[in-house]
Amino acid sequence: MRFMTTQHLYLLTGASRGMGLSMALQLMAPSHTLLCISRTEQPALARHAQQAGATLLQWCHDLADSSTLGPRLESWLREQGCTAWRSATLINNAGVIARIGPLSQADPANLAQALRVGLEAPMLLTAAFLRATEGWPAERRVLNISSGLGRRPMASQAAYCAAKAGMDHFTRCLALEEALKPGGAKVCSLAPGVVDTGMQLQLRSADPADFPDQGSFARLKTGGQLTSPDEAARRVLACLARPGFGAQPVADVRD
Repeated sequence: MRFMTTQHLYLLTGASRGMGLSMALQLMAPSHTLLCISRTEQPALARHAQQAGATLLQWCHDLADSSTLGPRLESWLREQGCTAWRSATLINNAGVIARIGPLSQADPANLAQALRVGLEAPMLLTAAFLRATEGWPAERRVLNISSGLGRRPMASQAAYCAAKAGMDHFTRCLALEEALKPGGAKVCSLAPGVVDTGMQLQLRSADPADFPDQGSFARLKTGGQLTSPDEAARRVLACLARPGFGAQPVADVRD
């Protein structure tokens, strides 16, 4: 089908700070509509969207309670019309670290929150996105922001490692499903490298008695080995824009 539109739609979670904020700012362009979903609204996004001529929507929602968010997103997407967009992209970026410590000391509510934000919400939102856009002529992409900790174990990080490993594997399953469909979505679970965000601050500030790898994270900072959120966002979005996006369902920007 020949496209008569140049409009691109981006849906991004966790856009109020860190690499998510950097991605949102870098995605601002006159031909882009950006729907950001975060716990709080980010005034800087509104200012930048106005300057860039982009269309911005901000939904305030706690992803630990995503049961109502999926239906809301699906309904909103169906209202947009299938011919309005040249491309539609979902970026599942939001994530949290549970209380740092051995699993035997985990608080049940805190553990459940980490798994809901890091794994349940991406799966529910991806399902809603794919249902609502099934049959759209637009190119559809799902980018899941994973982590190296989804691919190697670390003591006192069971919840985060499990959520990211689950994200990697559900992306592999999804890639197989979408490959069977005409015009199926392209999907990838991408590790962005070690990024200097608030999450890194949590890790290097942890009590070494609770977190045996605390020293290695502190050395990453002092050794200047952390990537800035802006640079990490640039690398991630470059991967997203590649013609071969999705050829590897699980990837790393450093590959």
